[in-house]
Amino acid sequence: MRQLVRTAPAALPPVLRTPLAMSAALATAVLVALGILHFHDSGLTGLDGAILPSIDGVRPPWRYLALVFDFGGEPVGSVILVALLAGVCVLANRVRTAVLTVLGVVVTVAVTTVLKPVVGRTIHGEFLSYPSGHTALATALALIVALLLTDRLELGRGAAVALALGLAVVAGVAMGWAEVALGAHYPTDALGGFCAALAAVPATAWLLDRVADRL
Repeated sequence: MRQLVRTAPAALPPVLRTPLAMSAALATAVLVALGILHFHDSGLTGLDGAILPSIDGVRPPWRYLALVFDFGGEPVGSVILVALLAGVCVLANRVRTAVLTVLGVVVTVAVTTVLKPVVGRTIHGEFLSYPSGHTALATALALIVALLLTDRLELGRGAAVALALGLAVVAGVAMGWAEVALGAHYPTDALGGFCAALAAVPATAWLLDRVADRL
């Protein structure tokens, strides 16, 4: 197993190392800034005040779609998605990416879990909300899919960056919309979750490659 991991293709494709490092740094800054801005503050102002009233509490059939997305971020749904993606990576002989699928999600969810009580923002008066773990999970999985496709398709830097950020944005917006529509999060909670994944996944992939190369 050690030999298999050591010789496997990198979890973080070389063409994406610098671009994702830069985006991770920016995402970290936004994540921290939003956390400071909403520290123990559950008021509906700014971006939240402008967006939330228009999409909170959607009715069927959109509510059903939101519930489907939401299930993907719940414990059972997330385990299914992680297992499926890890399995695809193994079948594609991308062992490091399979490991990243598990570690990347664990690290991303850990970041959101730790930050929630630190920031102390609540919704409906009692539920810790910043940042959104569901949005972070969806974004993390999308990024990992992009890393896998970048390696398998041998994409150039421009195409790889467009794919990675494009998939991350689509997944983040979809899950973020669902969480806000179901009344579980503020829009900036979703943005914070998106940024958490954008910061955590590339860092985890880089560290995984460093450790694997030294085995």
